[in-house]
Amino acid sequence: MLAGVIAPQVAIAQDADTQSSDGGLEEIVVTAQRREESLQKAAIAVTAVTGDDLTRSGITETSNLGKLVPALVVQPTGGTTSFFLRGVGTNSQNSFSENAIAFNFNGVYVGRPTAPAGVFYDLERVEVVKGPQGTLYGRNATGGAINVLPKQPILGKFGVEGLAEYGNYDSKKGFLAVNVPIGDIAALRVAGQVVDRDGYISDGYDDDKGEAVRASFLLKPSDIWSINIVGDYYHQGGKGGGAVLLPSKAFAVPSVDDRVSISDPRAIAAINGYASTLFAPPFCAGGFIASGCIENAGSDGYLDNHFYGLSAQVDGDMGFATLSVIPAWRKSEAKFRTYLPGFRGEIEDNAEQMSLEARLTSAADQRLRYVLGAFFFNEQQDTLNYFRQGRISTTRFTPRLKTQSLAAFGQLTFDISDDLRLIGGGRYTREDKSQLTASVGGGLPGPVDPPLGAPITGDLTFTKFTWKAGVEYDAGPASLVYANVATGFKSGGFFVAAPPSNSFAPESLTAYTVGAKNRFFGNKLQLNIEAFYWDYKDQQVTFVGGVRTGNGLFAQGSLTANAGKSRIFGTEVEARFAPTRDDLFNVTVQYLNGKYKSLQTANFSPTGAPVTTGCTITGTRLANPGINNARFYDIDCSGKPTVNSPKWAINLGYQHSFRIGGDMALVAGARSSIETSRFLNSNFRQEEKQGSFMMSDAFLTLEGPQDKWSVTAFINNIEDKEVLARAGTRPILDFPVGTLRPPRTYGVRLGFNL
Repeated sequence: MLAGVIAPQVAIAQDADTQSSDGGLEEIVVTAQRREESLQKAAIAVTAVTGDDLTRSGITETSNLGKLVPALVVQPTGGTTSFFLRGVGTNSQNSFSENAIAFNFNGVYVGRPTAPAGVFYDLERVEVVKGPQGTLYGRNATGGAINVLPKQPILGKFGVEGLAEYGNYDSKKGFLAVNVPIGDIAALRVAGQVVDRDGYISDGYDDDKGEAVRASFLLKPSDIWSINIVGDYYHQGGKGGGAVLLPSKAFAVPSVDDRVSISDPRAIAAINGYASTLFAPPFCAGGFIASGCIENAGSDGYLDNHFYGLSAQVDGDMGFATLSVIPAWRKSEAKFRTYLPGFRGEIEDNAEQMSLEARLTSAADQRLRYVLGAFFFNEQQDTLNYFRQGRISTTRFTPRLKTQSLAAFGQLTFDISDDLRLIGGGRYTREDKSQLTASVGGGLPGPVDPPLGAPITGDLTFTKFTWKAGVEYDAGPASLVYANVATGFKSGGFFVAAPPSNSFAPESLTAYTVGAKNRFFGNKLQLNIEAFYWDYKDQQVTFVGGVRTGNGLFAQGSLTANAGKSRIFGTEVEARFAPTRDDLFNVTVQYLNGKYKSLQTANFSPTGAPVTTGCTITGTRLANPGINNARFYDIDCSGKPTVNSPKWAINLGYQHSFRIGGDMALVAGARSSIETSRFLNSNFRQEEKQGSFMMSDAFLTLEGPQDKWSVTAFINNIEDKEVLARAGTRPILDFPVGTLRPPRTYGVRLGFNL
């Protein structure tokens, strides 16, 4: 969806004060620019999805958010989550990883890629801001930001709302929220959710199990100040994400499209089902693996993750401006075993973060308006990463990381006239990182081979000034034209290798944007268009390559390098049309053209034989000279399209409300997503490419009087299309594996609001 778009929502579901009496489009208020404003008046590319539409779409986990925001690609990677916006993102593969898309919950930045989980319930809305947000958001917002905003307590009103859902794959969901007024100046809101669903693939993986609770306390003793305190907890269980084999020359796996003829199409795709084929001789007989062969992809994967959060927002009206202070603490205790990359990985990641943000926001009726602020962030990690692929590549390491970030920022808006405005802003950031990483063993059995040597230590400091400049013009009563240039950056960091070859530099992005937002015919037709050009420099790319060891050789490992730069341009057009109070049409078309101007990576061959890649091999390096001539191949992928970048993405939607008397309505709706092909991995082998597809959802809801209750029947992925969410190459054995989006799901949902 384009800037200024929400997911389809018929007028009957809107409050009376946000819709026209003749059924025109509603106004949505967002805070993407750190102040309340109409979505149609926000001169940035932002998509807002309401909490009601998240519920209607059955979204209870981060990985499914992408189907409502076409520019967003969400990749589950074991127990972590990677985000890509318009081709910009980071593959989160281990505890060193940080996303290039800032994830914020209740106004608080969440640092760990394991932690964006368990928050998709009792929400006001989700805002997805596209493009670098280096001024107001700052840290790790190279490609954009995701803001998840929970519902706040309501003063003077007692209310209870809930939802129960049952669907195929024995899917059970339950949600309950209670709002309790405490006198006239305070209120408490407590909400909780339980999710329990079997896995989508035959070995039990791709399940969803978790319990979450959130409590919010609002105190507003006067009109000039308030405090809102939010505490949340989430336990994530189950087996976690699963992987499937992809067709390749080495293994006669049916193509994804051919699997639809099988009674359980995912059964033949489950890696565990192929264990006897994959790990039998000759793979075990190769001299490069001694003692026990390569470990099977097993069925004993699990998630046992715990996430805690506590934050407050204090707002005070100072007359000329509002002062907001947001102290926050978050802790994640992630513990999981995954076979998603095609081999065994065991992760324990205990991270604790503290942050403090203070903002001064001017009144909205001033000629010069501003947002000024300061930000402090501190995170400490104590982790254990164990990746087991055989003696030659088994590693067990304990990253101990510390990150501290300080920033000062400001953004100004100046009215040249009633219709013309100038925007300017900047942010200065200093970020310090330190690490102590020790290799503590591995092998089958035995030490890591080659050894990583003594514990790895290091300290890094990065400073950066990012800025934004733009112009806005009101071309009519309901028409806004805007243009801006914005920059963003993501600091460098560490990976496991012998110093000094164990760090990478920051990346930066400059975005040029022009757009227009319009409404016509008495607020019934909305037409928005945006064109953009992004210049991406010193891009951080994570891949499995050769990391330097303590004895000066190269061992196989996951590394992040400033391996490329790219340019990305495109346009997004969105139209919404509400001809009557009961009808709503929606269409979004995005064109995206991304290309790596420069991209050099590497791949590993345990026998010295050429690796499988869609790029150009430019050279080799010896990995371990006594064992089967194992070596690394240097690869040049310059000129290839950016990953996770479908050239065309089209979303279509329609809803109609049938009024059946007794103040009740029957609401029918359907949406389809159509996307062209894209590569999912920077290795660019054909097996790791998702072809063009169409995926459709539909629902039918009976709404009771005054929305007091509802009954919904739904079906998602009507076509039962098997679509890859991610793909990669299993090192050493050189076969491709992938993760699938959900298959066809259906069920019944009961809701009430008293």
